[in-house]
Amino acid sequence: MNEQITIEVKGLTKKFGSRRVVNALDLQIRRGEIYGFLGPNGSGKTTTIRMLCGLLTPDAGVGHCLNYNILTQSALIKRHVGYMTQKFTLYEDLTIAENLDFVARIYGMLNRKEKVKETLEQLGLASRSKQLAGSLSGGWKQRLALAACLLHDPQLLLLDEPTAGVDPKARRDFWEHIHQLSAQGITTLVSTHYMDEAERCHRLAYIAYGDLLASGTVEEVISSSGLATWTVSGNDLWNLQATLKKLPAVEQVVAFGTQLHISGKNEKQLLEEIQPFMNNENYHWQRVSPSLEDVFISFMQHAREYNL
Repeated sequence: MNEQITIEVKGLTKKFGSRRVVNALDLQIRRGEIYGFLGPNGSGKTTTIRMLCGLLTPDAGVGHCLNYNILTQSALIKRHVGYMTQKFTLYEDLTIAENLDFVARIYGMLNRKEKVKETLEQLGLASRSKQLAGSLSGGWKQRLALAACLLHDPQLLLLDEPTAGVDPKARRDFWEHIHQLSAQGITTLVSTHYMDEAERCHRLAYIAYGDLLASGTVEEVISSSGLATWTVSGNDLWNLQATLKKLPAVEQVVAFGTQLHISGKNEKQLLEEIQPFMNNENYHWQRVSPSLEDVFISFMQHAREYNL
């Protein structure tokens, strides 16, 4: 396997009973890359992450993670990956330092005291090292969880919605750490529902109902969506929104502040249908590039229709 490729899987599949949660997924992630994993709840993101780090065995498919076979070397993968779950899983009745020392013991680290001290300083936790984890805010719990992931010097981080419920300042600080780690060659696969976070990734994948619907850079995903978008501002937008939603070619009408975003796949038909409203002097229309949120809502709608 190419040493510049951290994850490469083909045909990755997982079923729970009769339900196929992940369907023949192909994925390739390069070393040092921050790879965003997006999709609605129940789309298979967490299941995929658990298969990659050896917590779940695929029903079908082949691949490697950190040059280890995901089917036969899952125990080795676990020792070289940092996995951060959606829920805070460290001990709330232990201090920050005690939690990190416990994790270091699990990994059998011989120099654990020195490594715990180094990690505390690296993540800005040294001044709070004696504080109970249960008394921390969401942002500081998140920072502690990341510290625990990094303690054993992994080359791959698998982060499952790590910033859910965290304030914007803490989210920004968290992403600064991720980009610093990327510059050091550490690869990150991160699932998120936040579009501003998705835009900070090097590349993205959108998964829905177990199927990979799109992948690439932000620009590539947007340009490949085939979505045409206009904005409109003016008076009485609420009633205009209700009217536009009834037009056959209009896929979505979303309010953004004092504007509406109107999008559809059939650009020619969409333009014909909204033309009468463009001639109304009460409104100001402008053709724009669709936002990442416009594109992902479109993906979600089409995936839902396909699976009805």
